[in-house]
Amino acid sequence: QQSTSSSSFFITVKQKTNHIKKMATTRPKGSSSPAGKDDSGRRYLIGGNWKCNGTVATNTDRIKTFNEAGAIPENVEVVLCVPFIHIPMCLQSLRDDIQVGAQNCSKEPSDGAYTGEVGSHQLKDIGCSWVIIGHSERREGFGMAGEPVDLCATKTKVALDNGLKVMFAIGEKKEERESGVTMEVCAKQLEPLVAILKEEEWADIAIAYEPVWAIGTGLTATPEMAQQTHADIRQWISDKVSPDVANAVRIQYGGSMKGANAKDLLAQPDIDGGLIGGASLKADFFNVINGIPK
Repeated sequence: QQSTSSSSFFITVKQKTNHIKKMATTRPKGSSSPAGKDDSGRRYLIGGNWKCNGTVATNTDRIKTFNEAGAIPENVEVVLCVPFIHIPMCLQSLRDDIQVGAQNCSKEPSDGAYTGEVGSHQLKDIGCSWVIIGHSERREGFGMAGEPVDLCATKTKVALDNGLKVMFAIGEKKEERESGVTMEVCAKQLEPLVAILKEEEWADIAIAYEPVWAIGTGLTATPEMAQQTHADIRQWISDKVSPDVANAVRIQYGGSMKGANAKDLLAQPDIDGGLIGGASLKADFFNVINGIPK
């Protein structure tokens, strides 16, 4: 009897997995509007980071809001990175012009005895296209050890090898900004990534610059401050990787971007999108998406 029950259970899990994959091909259709102004040749990337927020009930309402929110400009790529447990419902119910991603993944390339981990190969298998790696909340830790720079680079390489794209988050703390070492901090976070990646792999990387002092605080770098740091990062990539990669890589801004300030931030020549926290839980997310230069 136990054997029969176990067999039925695994058949049910397999059926559910197949159902999720089937639903991912029949998601509600999105809609597009004409592309906005695009002088850089880089498509805008607007990522939403739901962090550890949402229940089945609240996310059902949230998905409905986004599905009914109107058109997305053709030159904007939109991704929602949601808690692991809510990935399946987003892949089933969210409009098909918003990609679904995760907020973290294991450094291990395949299955194994890694209790509590979720592998990038598993995220790819279920239908995710992107993952955030190196967010400051994970670099710092919350009641646990933070993730060092080498680990963030290793995770990124493994995720790329398993077919995911990566939003690689970097950024400085308030005291580091005030001490004038912002670029030194960002360089230390980027150096292990440069050492481990081939030049062609940068095509699947976006850099998310998130000044730690502006995340969730309501504080935001001025558009001019953000532009200067983005330009410095792009120049560093040009020097350390190649001018071609620097010209192509998308650099998102992630310090409390919302509808009210998105237009001014996205108008800057080296700001290619945003990694949005709190606003990505609300209808205001679409004000960010539509804040690109027209």
